[in-house]
This record gives sequence, structure tokens and C-alpha cells, in this order.
Amino acid sequence: MAIPTPPHSPPALAASRQPDSWLPAWLMSGMMMLLMVLSLGFSSLSHAAPTDDGSGDGSGDGATSSYESLATLLEDPSQREALIEGLRQLDSKASEQAVEVAGEDVTLSEDSPSLSRQLAEISQDLVAELSATLDRMMETLSGIGSEDASSIDWEHFTTEATSLGLVVISTIGLFLILRRLARPLFGRVSQWSLDGQHRSPLLRTLLAVLIAAVVDIAVIGLAFLGGYLLAIFAYGEQGVIGQRESMFLNAYLVIELVKALMRMLFSSGFKGLRLFPMRDEVARYWNRSLAMLAGFIGYGILVVVPMVNNNLAPAVGSFVNLLIMAVTLVWAIVVITRNRIILRDRLLNQAQETRNSLVAIALRILASTWHLFALAYFITLFVISQTTPETALPFMMGATLKTLCAIGGGYLLSQVLTQLIGKRIQVSDKLRGQLPMLEKRLNSYIPTALRIMRAIIVIVVIGMVLNAWHIVALGEWLATDAGALLLSRIFHVLFILAFAVVIWVGIASMIEHKLNPDTGKGKPSSRVETLLALFRNAIAIAMIVFTAMIVLSEIGIDIAPLLAGAGVLGLAIGFGAQKMVQDIITGVFIQLENAINTGDVVTAGGVTGTAERLTIRSVGIRDLSGTFHIVPFSSVDTVSNYMRDFAYHVGEYGISYRENVDHAIVHLRAAFDELQEGSYGPEILEPVTIAGVSALADSSVNIRVMIKTSPGNQWAIGREYNKLVKQHFDAAGIEIPFPHMTMYFGQDKDGGAPPANVRTMQAPFVIDGSAAGQPKTPEQREAAAKVAKRREENPLTRHATKDGEVVDAEEQRIRQTTQPDADGD
Repeated sequence: MAIPTPPHSPPALAASRQPDSWLPAWLMSGMMMLLMVLSLGFSSLSHAAPTDDGSGDGSGDGATSSYESLATLLEDPSQREALIEGLRQLDSKASEQAVEVAGEDVTLSEDSPSLSRQLAEISQDLVAELSATLDRMMETLSGIGSEDASSIDWEHFTTEATSLGLVVISTIGLFLILRRLARPLFGRVSQWSLDGQHRSPLLRTLLAVLIAAVVDIAVIGLAFLGGYLLAIFAYGEQGVIGQRESMFLNAYLVIELVKALMRMLFSSGFKGLRLFPMRDEVARYWNRSLAMLAGFIGYGILVVVPMVNNNLAPAVGSFVNLLIMAVTLVWAIVVITRNRIILRDRLLNQAQETRNSLVAIALRILASTWHLFALAYFITLFVISQTTPETALPFMMGATLKTLCAIGGGYLLSQVLTQLIGKRIQVSDKLRGQLPMLEKRLNSYIPTALRIMRAIIVIVVIGMVLNAWHIVALGEWLATDAGALLLSRIFHVLFILAFAVVIWVGIASMIEHKLNPDTGKGKPSSRVETLLALFRNAIAIAMIVFTAMIVLSEIGIDIAPLLAGAGVLGLAIGFGAQKMVQDIITGVFIQLENAINTGDVVTAGGVTGTAERLTIRSVGIRDLSGTFHIVPFSSVDTVSNYMRDFAYHVGEYGISYRENVDHAIVHLRAAFDELQEGSYGPEILEPVTIAGVSALADSSVNIRVMIKTSPGNQWAIGREYNKLVKQHFDAAGIEIPFPHMTMYFGQDKDGGAPPANVRTMQAPFVIDGSAAGQPKTPEQREAAAKVAKRREENPLTRHATKDGEVVDAEEQRIRQTTQPDADGD
């Protein structure tokens, strides 16, 4: 029997093999029809046989029941003796097996047999069952072959075959017609699903698949109803449906529902109606292969085998069952072998793309071993179908269906959650303006929430799979007190964690709202910023500790020793870290009293600078040279804050004793007016305050000036005002005293002075009593300019002094004016 070519074949080869892809389906369908026809033929033979042996009334109506067959068997002496002998043999074998089992229990042990022994027993049972099946079938066929072929009731055969064939053709034809009529609807739903792939693609695809599944199930139901009505009113006798027609219709309903489920996964004609993304050729391959396998197994087990059992013999039915399962096993081995490498590569690629290391390891292990599990599954299915088909086979099929539903449902739920909450949360522009960190904070919790939800889904899926295979009785265990308690604790822990996260988001958003200057209350003060930042950190620590304690208590851990240990540890820390405790306590009160805020210029612990970092234990201050100091609060006795409400620039300006104080105050006010008109005007809070003469110093008369400024600007305003005062005093000729030296050459007892070497200055000057004799007034500058011009016009006339030095007349006059008088002045 040919097997469909996998979709990974080269294009030319795949194209060449595509026409033969339906050959296995036709072969299987032909085998099913042949077996049904044979069963109908043997049914006619069984109807004719009683008339030949004289046991019946010769009516030939084919209505001989099982009771009549049993009565006929008992009336025949030879058959009765054979039946009695067979029952005795079965009884003796059962007794011997019981004795052997009892002997093993007594002599060996009470433990269960080992795995190797169980496998050996299963193999022996399988071989024995297969041999018995073949023997019974050969005996039955030889018995049937000995019958007179002319005794077959061909009229009954033709009637039954025609009735069954018409029901089959009508039901399948009606199904195909309805599918053809529904095809445009499938196309529109698929196109609607494909058009919305840019937004929530999985949700849109899931909704489209559900709509298509409802339509598909409705088509199957209508075809089933039509076939059932035709079997009753058109082909049946007296409005009663035949047994064969009923078996076929029931098998059709089950098989087509299974195929509808496959079409939800591997829709070959409509790309938008597939739950899992895959290429068209891959979907077409698996849809055809699985549909063919489902039809072959379904119609074979549900229709052919029961018909052979009822009409021919159970031995032949067992052989047909063996044949169907053997073909299925061979088909499975071939398909698994062909797709082993393809599926392995896809699983390895998926493992490389995933970010979860645990999932990646599981996918790599599955890539190397999936074919072994698949082969073991189909071999086990074949074995139990021949050894214990009444109990094990339905259980295995049901467990398989539950497993596939659990895994598929878990995967779909995980993908739906990913699309619902996996994408970035966006808040409104107004809310983003008030709470700029809310969107970022909410999006930071999404990956963690998704990981938790996926872990829960994986645990639930594993539990459902174990429960389906009766490895763990999950439902029964959850009904017990322990299971209910564990489930309750899990929900309580999840609720506590979610509640803690909601509370923290609310508190953090409220603090953020208070700190945001765009909320309508303006920019918060530095004190508010510092306190709210400290409160936020303290609340975060407290919530983490409290949440951890509550969760530990909820899962059954006694936290009383933990609390006692924490108390003892806190006491030990209190005694061993008194300085730290003092730092914290002092820091709390400093913050509550609004002594220091971030950005303030303060003096604390002997350090003056800007407070850049403020914690509950220390303050970080950067001084004017750029050095960063960390000052513990325990070393702070006094805090001097230069940034509270307002500040003053206090200046002391000294003038010479010969200057007029009122004239100097006028120019001080003029310098302040110019300062107020400049860029610093908005930072000046009040007019200048001139307190007057504050001191009569040794060489100056000091005048005190006070300028009220905004906090933090007193230094810049003071520097600017000092510059303006210097400019105004220079322009007004007001002398600002500075330290200077008077040279005294000394004299002897006779009043004579030693000679002094005097260096001649090139710049003109006059002696007016001012410092260094430099010209200061405009008149003096004009006179000096005239002297310089005269020197340029008239060369110097130099003559010798009494000491022999040559000087000009102007220099001689200057020297005469600088000679001391008789008193030495």
C-alpha cells in the first residue's frame, strides 16, 4: 500500500507523486467495501443454511435470531459435545492458571512482577492470541467453504447490498453537496481572518475557526439526518432502519466529527481556518493522511468488524480487526520514519528561537526522541487491540483524545493570553501626562505575569494528561481535603501577590502624581520630593516584608519563629549598631523638620556645599571645589540652610576718610538701580537697604548694604553688585582704601638726609595729595595732557644740579615741591 509523500520532497518529485496521493485512500475504501460485500454474502449464506439442514421452517426470511442459532447448536449432538468439551478445557485451563498464580504468591513473593516479566507475558499473550485468531478463522472459513455455494440467497444478498449501498451513497453524496454549498462561506470567513492578521491575529483566527467548525458540524449533522431519513422511509422496511445502515450512519457521524476536528488544525483549502500556522502543502499532507487513517480505522472497526462478527463468525471478525490494525501500524511506522528528520529540525529551530532555557531543553530532548514515543504508542495500540480490545482499546483512544485536547487547549490559551496582555499597554495622553511612569511600570509587570500564567497552564496540562492516562487521579485527589486545601492555598497566594502588586502600583502612582509638576499644583518643594521618595522606599520595603510573611503563612510555614528571630536580630543590631540607629533617628527628625532637601546649599557637620543625595542615614554634600562629602546625621549638631524662603547679600564697602559719606551712598544706590534693571532684577525681592556707617576702621569708613534676594541667588547678585559699585566709585572719583606703604628716608642730627636714587616717571603727573600722585579728575587729566604736548613741542632744557646731576626745569620744579620742610613733613 502506498503512503502519501511528505511535503518536504523537491517540487518536481512532489508534483510527480501528487496524482498518486489519493491511491491509498481508494485502496482502503475498496478494502472496506469488499469486506462489507463479503460480510453481506456470508450473511445470505447464513440465512440459507438452516433450510438445508432441516432445522428451520424453510421460510427463508433471514430473521433467525441468536437464540434460534443457539437452539440449533444444542439440538445437534456432535456440536453439543464439541461445545461441552470446549467449556471443560477452558475451565481446566483457568484452574491451572489460578493454581500457578496462587503458587507464585506463596512461594515467591507478594510483590508485583517485574517489568521484564510483564513484557514477556504480554508478548506471550499477543502471540497466543494471534495464533488462536488465525486458527479460528481458518476453521470458520473451511466450514463455510464446505457449504453448498448454491445455497446462498442471492435475492437477500442483493436486497441488503442495495439498501446499504444506497444509504452510503446518499449520505456521502448529501455531505459532499452540502460541503460544496458551504464552501463560499468558508472562503469568506477565511478571508476575514486573513484580513485582520495585523491586529490580534490568533483571536481572529480562533473566532473564524469556531465559526467554520459550527458550519462544518451542521453540514455533518444535516447529512447524517438526511441519510437516516432515507434509510427509514426510502430504503427501509415498514419505517424501521436496518442494523447495517444504523452501524454505518453511527460510524459516519463519529468519523466525520473526527475529520472536522482535523480540519480545524490542518485546513488544506483555507489558510485562514488553521489554528496552527503552516504551509499549504504541509497542511494538505497531514489533512489527507490523518483523514485517510481515520476513515480506514473508523469504518473498519465500527462497520466492517461488527458486520463480519454478526454475519460470518467472530473469528473472522477478529482476523479482520488484526488486519486493520496491522495495516495501521505499518502506515504509522512509514509516516514516522519519513517525517522524523523534518520534525526534528523544526523542533530544534523552535528551541533556538525560544527564550526560556527550560523549554528549549525540553524541545531538544523531544526532537531526538519524538519518533521513539510515537512508535511506542502505535505498537502499544496494536498490542492492546489484539489482547484486550474490549477495555484497553477504548481507554487508550479516550486518553489519547483527552491528551490532544489538553495540550492543544493549553497551547491556544497560552497564545491567546500572549496576544491579550502580551502587547504593550498604552494609557491615554491625559493619564500619561499626570502619571508618566504608570505605563512603563505596568508594562514591566507583563512578562512576569505571562511567565506565571504559562507555568500554571503547563502544570494544569500535565495534570490533565496524567489524569487521562490514570497515572494520577487528579479529579479524585482534588476532591479530597488535601487537594482542596492545596488548591485553596494556591489561589490565596496568587490573590495576595496580585493584591500587593495593585496596592504598590496605586501608591507609587499617587506619589508620582504628587511629584508631577503638571498635575495642577505646580512643582513640589524639595522637602516634599525628599520625603515622598523616602516614603516610597520605606513602603516598598514594608510591602515586600509583609507580603513575604503572609505568603509563607498561607502556604503553611509557621512564621512565629521567624518573627521571634527577627526581633532578636533587630535587638542585636540595635545594640551593635547604635551609631547607625542614631543616624536613622536623627535623619528622620531632620527630614520631618524640613532641615535639608536635595539641592539645598547647607552647612552640616562642618561641610558647606550642595546637598546632592539624601538618605535616611546620611547626606551627600558637594562643596565648592567639587569634592563630595558623605556626612552621617549622627555627626550633625547644627544645620545651616541657605535656601529657605529668601536670602540677603550683606556687603561692607569702605571709603576713604576724606570722602563724603552721603555722596558715596548716592552712588551705592545708583549701582543698585543699575543692578535691578539687569538680568538679576527678578531675583531681587525688595529695594536695597543701606544701614549706614557700620564702622570707622583704621583706614576706611565702612558702609553696610543689604539686598534681599531669592534663596540661592545671593552670591551671584553680590558678585554683580560689587562690580557695579567699583565702576561707580571709579567714575565718581571716590577712593576705596587699600593697604599701602609710605617711604621715609630718615635724617641725621643735623637735619640732613642721605641721598635717594629717584627714578624718573615717563607719564605726567601732579601732586594733589592722592595716592601715588596719579591724576584722577578731568581737570588733572587735561593739565597732564598739556604738559605732555609742551614737552613734545619744546625739547627739555637740562642743567646740572649742585650734585652734578643733569635735570630739566620741570623736573627741578617737581623736586622742589616734594622736598620736606624744616619739620620733616
